[in-house]
Amino acid sequence: MDALTLARLQFGITTVYHFFFVPLSLGLSIIVAVMQTIYVTRGDEKYKQMAKFWGKLLLINFAMGVVTGIVQEFQFGMNWSEYSRFVGDIFGAPLAVEALVAFFIESTFLGVWLFGWDKLSKRVHLAAIWLVALAANVSAFWILVANSFMQNPVGYTIADSGRAEMVDFFELLRNPNVWLQFPHVALGGLTTGAFFVLGISAFHLLRGKASNLDAFRASARMSLIIGTVAVLLTMGFGHAQGQRMADTQPMKLAAAEGLWDSEDPAGLSMFQIGNEADRTSIVNIRIPSLLSFLSYNTPDGLVHGINNLQAEYVQQYGPGNYIPPAIWLTYWSFRAMVGAGGLMFVLGLLGLYYISRNRLGNGKPKWLLRLLILAILLPYLANSTGWMLTEVGRQPWIVQGLMTVDQAVSPNVTPEMLLISLIGFTIIYGLLMIADIYLLQKYARQDIDGSGNLIPWFGPDEPESGKKNARYEGAY
Repeated sequence: MDALTLARLQFGITTVYHFFFVPLSLGLSIIVAVMQTIYVTRGDEKYKQMAKFWGKLLLINFAMGVVTGIVQEFQFGMNWSEYSRFVGDIFGAPLAVEALVAFFIESTFLGVWLFGWDKLSKRVHLAAIWLVALAANVSAFWILVANSFMQNPVGYTIADSGRAEMVDFFELLRNPNVWLQFPHVALGGLTTGAFFVLGISAFHLLRGKASNLDAFRASARMSLIIGTVAVLLTMGFGHAQGQRMADTQPMKLAAAEGLWDSEDPAGLSMFQIGNEADRTSIVNIRIPSLLSFLSYNTPDGLVHGINNLQAEYVQQYGPGNYIPPAIWLTYWSFRAMVGAGGLMFVLGLLGLYYISRNRLGNGKPKWLLRLLILAILLPYLANSTGWMLTEVGRQPWIVQGLMTVDQAVSPNVTPEMLLISLIGFTIIYGLLMIADIYLLQKYARQDIDGSGNLIPWFGPDEPESGKKNARYEGAY
């Protein structure tokens, strides 16, 4: 493989790894803050226990996210120096604000919150976790300001040097893409946090062995409400992004639908097997006019196809291939994202139905509790495939209409350098992922005692290894 392919692969793998941790931190920090708020306002010790329990899992996830995120930013200078040279004046500003302000606040007050239990007043300590939650989401906002410039360049001019230079910082903040992308990501994070809490709570409710099932029942109830509302709003902002995509990135929309030729009205493809070599569809199950309706809120409307857009872009930008690589990846990423979101919404409604009738808990209904445990994976599937749709579907552009990916790669980086670092990053990140999953499941399987500390459970079917049963003998 050449340097360009390896650089793209390395950045893609690094980003997917990093994005496993980010949404959970965004959402779980807010949920923990809500739990602690209820404790402070009501004085209910149960919610203090819940905040401590889920807060420990937040800390583990946050640490992994920091480690993976640092390496990702270095790649802009190492592998994509031409990109950094071209848009550094613009791209660097929001990233600098994110690192110097938002991330600094988030990491500082997370430490204050961790070590401040029973040392700070209740309201000051509560303010610390809310600062963590807000700073985490503000951090995501600044990163998405930078990413939105790549999707929809605004507030810039091309200088005599050939570089893009910022002329209006506030135009970057007013970028319409930001105000659709940020709520979609933030609500996706809230969905991730809610289904994470819900799945672990369902595990304890299914086993029925925890010494404090009331805390897990309350966690399940709260996460069901938050998760169901969040996933519905996430889909709403995703729909709005799709409509904007029809105007600003029609090639991405065409790739997401596997639409090779323009149609008016355009049908929505439900399942397609195609041949990208000759740009034809072998099997294509479609709903007539639905794509036009989703794009323009009317059953009639022209949706441009890949072939027509390719010809148009050749005339506009010059000779070249402007079709995204691996159409199948963009096509199926979109369906995996939407499918995962739909399943989460259905499971949320089912959970709310059983909760409203006090029929969720004490090991029942087993089939639903088991599904909710498995549903922990759904937001991760939606987050990863959503990122693939957003970034792969934009290519060959790295900055829409201004710079292609092949123009952005570092000229002095050799395939050998990239291959060695790619293998190294993949192995290290793989080990970190294993460590993260091990730590999360280790602490998630444990119970909460009256003070909110974690205590291991040794059930009748598990070896005690010489230790006393924690449920009856107190904290181990």
